[in-house]
Amino acid sequence: MAIVRFTSHLSKFFPGLRQVELDAATVAELIQRLDERYPGIASYLIEDHGGLRKHVNIFVDQTLVHDRISLTDSIPSNAEVHILQALSGG
Repeated sequence: MAIVRFTSHLSKFFPGLRQVELDAATVAELIQRLDERYPGIASYLIEDHGGLRKHVNIFVDQTLVHDRISLTDSIPSNAEVHILQALSGG
């Protein structure tokens, strides 16, 4: 199972959000499984057209996902996944 970690900022919107272990073959499947545990998180991470939101980054084993549109990047069973919300502004 992959270990999924989140930026602490996301817990502001999802108070029960904690590090979890999940089985998922792709980033898309991972987000679907996360949404089953934390309803609404998929809408927070994914735009209406299905791609990652501009200010969301997902790393699989310290590598930024390449497919931000279809989310087909694979997730090895022992991967570490980090879901981060990039901050912007000036």
